[in-house]
Amino acid sequence: MTNWPDYIKERTVQLRNLRGGTPDVMKAFSGLAQAALAPKALDCKTKELIALGIAVAIHCDDCIGFHVKAALEQGASREEIMETLGMAIYMGAGPSVMYANHALEAYEQFKPAAAKPDLAPA
Repeated sequence: MTNWPDYIKERTVQLRNLRGGTPDVMKAFSGLAQAALAPKALDCKTKELIALGIAVAIHCDDCIGFHVKAALEQGASREEIMETLGMAIYMGAGPSVMYANHALEAYEQFKPAAAKPDLAPA
């Protein structure tokens, strides 16, 4: 099982290295991301859910981790994540089922501690 919070921290470090080695390219990519995520007809949460669905459909684990985390930060609920995964499965068929499992695992690890059920015996 992947430890998604640690996995994303490791990817973030590598992205900093990439940013240092290709600053112009990464600055342009960052600008593209900011423009795409700017709230207009769709809010940021909806855009992160779309990105998550695409990440599952194209089988990008790194993208799954980043977009699950970002969707939660934008206030996405478990139900919204699950519907997004359902659409990704619909559009991506069998392989997307497997990557939807990755996204669900990441959700469970990133969701706020307050939302996690207390499993300690009473």
